[in-house]
Amino acid sequence: MALNTRITEMLDIEKPIIQAAMGWIARSQLSSAFSNAGGMGIIETSSGELDAVRAEILKMRDLTDKPFGVNVAQAFVRDPDIVQFVIDQGIKFVTTSAGNPKKYTGQLKEAGLTVFHVVPSLKAALGAIDAGVDGLIVEGGEGGGFKNPKDVASMVLIPQVCEAVDVPVVAAGGIMDGASMAAAFSLGAEGVLMGTRILSSAESPVHTNWKQAIVDADSTDTVFLNRDGPGPALRALRTERTTRIEQEGVENIFGEFAGTQDVYFGGDLEAGIALTGQIAGRIKSVRPVADILNETMDQFQATVSRLNQLQV
Repeated sequence: MALNTRITEMLDIEKPIIQAAMGWIARSQLSSAFSNAGGMGIIETSSGELDAVRAEILKMRDLTDKPFGVNVAQAFVRDPDIVQFVIDQGIKFVTTSAGNPKKYTGQLKEAGLTVFHVVPSLKAALGAIDAGVDGLIVEGGEGGGFKNPKDVASMVLIPQVCEAVDVPVVAAGGIMDGASMAAAFSLGAEGVLMGTRILSSAESPVHTNWKQAIVDADSTDTVFLNRDGPGPALRALRTERTTRIEQEGVENIFGEFAGTQDVYFGGDLEAGIALTGQIAGRIKSVRPVADILNETMDQFQATVSRLNQLQV
């Protein structure tokens, strides 16, 4: 089914579902499958490997004729000309994250791009609106990845932001199916973003061990690390390594990512940190991206229909 919202109209997509921009993972294999399924596939730049990213964008144009975007994670930008890099690739939609939206929004919009910024709080949302963004991705603390140390759950954060802004809001954190999508819409969102659910999809390039760990996980099998710094806080899969970090802390959280390739693609979950959201506790199988998105839309429609039948 198709669902028309300001998100689908602005991004020219069939389904108001955006794919998370996971470093090293959100590349053409996964992102083209997402776009081809009617959502908005996103290519990452947080890896800093811009030559590889450029090649992945070229592959995307061979693998899909549907819209796709690029994420600029500001804390990980190594190239001072990152904005021009994005513009030169002919990208029309950008998500920015992990930094001040005023840094790049003006340049991107002057070049005619649509810009959504990822925010973890109402204060950050209002700052992004002041910077001139076209939309917001509002991410609750239950999501995987780098987080605000003062985390707020999606159930609280999404309506708080939606009540305060006029731009379209994409809900992130705890989204994996039609029921959670319908919940987000009831709170005021007009689209959703999926991370961990897509991380564990058939087209995801990560090792089977990580996907299986997500399938086997309970909702308590993630940890919130580094709340008191230094460096960013984050949510990750619970392992012996991350449990030790949770209990003892660490001087440099970034040093724990030295073994990222071994974790992501080698399957050694103790070699580093596997960024994973709490929604892992509801994921029970590895499915193709198209099946996930189509089923999500069917479930969304069924959920809305059921709620409409309730007598009040």
